[in-house]
Amino acid sequence: MSQWFYAEGNRERRGPLPAENIAALFRSGRIAGDTLVWREGAGDWRPLRDFATELGLDMPAGPTPEPAAPPLPPPVQQVHVVVPAPRPGLSGCAILGIVAAVGGVMVVAIAGILAAIAVPAYNDYRLRAKVTAAHAQLQPLAAEVARSAAAGGHCPVNGDEGFDSPESYAGGDIGAVRIGRFDNGHCGLEARFHVPGKDTLDGKHLWLDYDTQTATWTCSADVADKYLPAGCRG
Repeated sequence: MSQWFYAEGNRERRGPLPAENIAALFRSGRIAGDTLVWREGAGDWRPLRDFATELGLDMPAGPTPEPAAPPLPPPVQQVHVVVPAPRPGLSGCAILGIVAAVGGVMVVAIAGILAAIAVPAYNDYRLRAKVTAAHAQLQPLAAEVARSAAAGGHCPVNGDEGFDSPESYAGGDIGAVRIGRFDNGHCGLEARFHVPGKDTLDGKHLWLDYDTQTATWTCSADVADKYLPAGCRG
């Protein structure tokens, strides 16, 4: 039986696990279709959606993202540069030229390493900022839902007095917001992200769950934890 690994937040490797555990993690929302997974014989790490048929998972078809780097890249190897000793009779200008050339190679190598670290970190920061902004954008509507539930004794839905269609709440990186009752009986909001070209967010959801008994809100999402506000993780 094949043993599987998955990348938590597409950085930290978890496993080995049997196939049924990987399927259970997806169904519980712990991992998503774009989570990187690997098993023996699979070659490179690939998105979970590539193995949907093999694992018996029902997930919407979508474009396969560009191949990502393995979640645990090998450490950067130290490069030892040996400066050749000057030959007898080599002029001082020639020696300076050799030193300058070696120094240039080292600068280029260091710049490449810094870019490899900085670019992914900046992209993560931008996606995290989009989710945080969407969460803040939903707060006024969440307050209206809480007030309506308290006054009417039931969860409001799209189309009720004071509440418009899902698409009317589109704005920023939110494509639509559904208002209604969750399966657990709580009132709440389901916001769908619309971020074309960003498979990590586009089409994913952010949920705000309101418990009318305790008058408290709970935030969750089918987005990787590293992109979520602290109060929405877990």
